[in-house]
Amino acid sequence: MTPRNRVKDPISKKFSFIVKTFSLTEKSLFFLFFAVFVFTGLSILWSVNAHFLIDVPGRGGMLTEGIVGSPRYINPLLAVSDADEDVTSLIYSGLLKVSPEGKLINDLAKEYSISADGLEYTFTLKDNIFFQDGTSVTASDVEFTTKKAQDIVLKSPKRINWDNVTIQKINNKQIKFILKHPYSPFIENLTMGILPEHVWKNLDADQFSASLFNTEPIGSGPYKVSKVGRNSGGVPIYYELTPFSDYALGEPYIGVLALNFYTNDESAIEAYKNGDIESISGVSPQKIKEMIRDESVVKQASLPRVFGIFFNQSQAPILLNKEVRTALALVVDKDKIVEDVLQGYGTPIDGPRPFGEYHEIQNQNVASGTSTTKATTNTDSAIALLTKNGWKLNDKTGIMEKTVKKITTTLEFSISTGDAPELKATAEILQDEWKKIGVKANIKVFETSDLNQNIIRPRKYDALLFGEVIGRDFDLYPFWHSSQRNDPGLNVALYVNSKADKLLEEMRTTTDVDIKNNDYTIFAKLISDDVPAIFTYSPNFTYLVPSKIKNLKLGDTITPNERFMNIAEWHVETDKVWKIFVKDSEQKINNN
Repeated sequence: MTPRNRVKDPISKKFSFIVKTFSLTEKSLFFLFFAVFVFTGLSILWSVNAHFLIDVPGRGGMLTEGIVGSPRYINPLLAVSDADEDVTSLIYSGLLKVSPEGKLINDLAKEYSISADGLEYTFTLKDNIFFQDGTSVTASDVEFTTKKAQDIVLKSPKRINWDNVTIQKINNKQIKFILKHPYSPFIENLTMGILPEHVWKNLDADQFSASLFNTEPIGSGPYKVSKVGRNSGGVPIYYELTPFSDYALGEPYIGVLALNFYTNDESAIEAYKNGDIESISGVSPQKIKEMIRDESVVKQASLPRVFGIFFNQSQAPILLNKEVRTALALVVDKDKIVEDVLQGYGTPIDGPRPFGEYHEIQNQNVASGTSTTKATTNTDSAIALLTKNGWKLNDKTGIMEKTVKKITTTLEFSISTGDAPELKATAEILQDEWKKIGVKANIKVFETSDLNQNIIRPRKYDALLFGEVIGRDFDLYPFWHSSQRNDPGLNVALYVNSKADKLLEEMRTTTDVDIKNNDYTIFAKLISDDVPAIFTYSPNFTYLVPSKIKNLKLGDTITPNERFMNIAEWHVETDKVWKIFVKDSEQKINNN
């Protein structure tokens, strides 16, 4: 017998002896209180432990998403369709990346600097960054990619972003971009995905476009291709993506992204209703209401897109009359358009820029939101304005007329627009509202490609109901500078104002935010006074996702593929760890 046992035995014997002396009632009470004591102690320990535990993202889980279209070019230089852009954004990464807050953050880049004159952008790459085949990412890959973007023969859609830019590789970790003239939105171009030079360098332009790597890509982004499903014609209809462990911003949490591709909206919506897919984006407002289910959430973000009616005063002389344009603007009920046409998924606007700062909107499980501004209509004021300027209502036709030197002009013109349901419905609301003040507006609906090619480009319209995609930098030069009145310029209102031109020129060259804001305030006042257009709404981007997806942030979404901007932080699974370890982990992340 060990000394330890000799110490314990007398105590245990004494305890046993005491218990034996208890009556049956005393024994019952003793064991009851003992059990309560043990249970209470364990509960206290459990509570203390739980107090120090916190939920953190766990690895694993799966998301199945439906996408309309077939990916043909999963390539940052060739991507043209939404399907191309969606997958490209998951596979590739650039020097910079847009955060959900709308700020540019380092991705492959460790740091960068911009010269005082705004002409030179110098980037330094991070250490230990890799492509998904294990090859290191170097400045040579960045140089190769950007020079390929400039290649006239390749005809990359990104080529216009790199015109007149000199690319200068300094060493394997540093590269410089030199502009001929200051252009503050240029830095957005550095979010373009980087190609691995060793994969693409020996391909000419034809081979480049036909390469298998356009559908089985190798990038350095958050996810990599693990499986491709094709139809009988060899067209990809399914992609299985898995996390890239060496992604520069950290390995993603969701274990599998399954992407199913559909030929049209109807088949994608049907797949969602059947439960074949869990998430889908860009569904029309009219369809969302019938698709929402208990386990789904509608994520929203206001888009930097401006929809309005743009007047072509050269095509329709009647619109040269400012009182006519002003009267038309007075009676447009923007709230009605947002609520009835967009089902609340939009914001009324009064100027050439999206409402305030576009932003993520609180998640909803309902099919309509609430407008944030109240558009005003004033039929009486509009009629009074027209009457004051010589317009009189023809009681037989119900249309306003004006006679000058025995020539009678009827207040009639056409609205040209695309065949999207939202545009047609908006045009009908405008037609009805303008009819109330004696204006006859004839609606002309065109298929999208026909509208762009045969109506917009040659400027063959009286009034154009159209949407403009404004960039993150809010560069309005392409849409309003007088030099952009003719195709390929986007000044569809054919607006001319020398003071406005100077403001637009300064806004796109300065990096001073205060100067930009001041210039915009003056510019917006000029537009308001001249009434070259009637601004109606900015639509919301909608994304129907399962509620199991956590930490999804749409933020400042410019294009549909930017719904994936923080996908590396999404998670389905959660783990519990002590708070102290979370703080240590966060500290390590901050230090990196």
